[in-house]
Amino acid sequence: MGKTLNLLGNILWVILGGLETAVAWVTIGIVLCITIIGIPFGVQCIKMAGFVVWPFGREVKRNEGGAGRFILNLLWVIVFGLALAISHIIVGIIFAITIIGIPFAKQHFKMIEIAFAPFGTTIVDKK
Repeated sequence: MGKTLNLLGNILWVILGGLETAVAWVTIGIVLCITIIGIPFGVQCIKMAGFVVWPFGREVKRNEGGAGRFILNLLWVIVFGLALAISHIIVGIIFAITIIGIPFAKQHFKMIEIAFAPFGTTIVDKK
């Protein structure tokens, strides 16, 4: 039953904006990868796109990090992360106003962690 609900949620998510958002993330990721110095950030954008397009039934796991991940996450927060996290908070609150929107709000709240600091995270299927 859970997998069926996840599939239905993901289909609705894609129809209601998930596909457009994922395409935007991939486009930004490709542009960043073209700049050579932006490759680490571009890879994270593409990772985010994969999560954004199909979030139901998946979760973010944080791995052990070192100084490199800390520095990259710090740069990410300054340039992208804070604005992205705030946008997910705002959109999540808007979705949470309606009962039908609550599952979508939960997905936006789940995306805050990876939008804020993506380095050192992995996206895994829920068991």
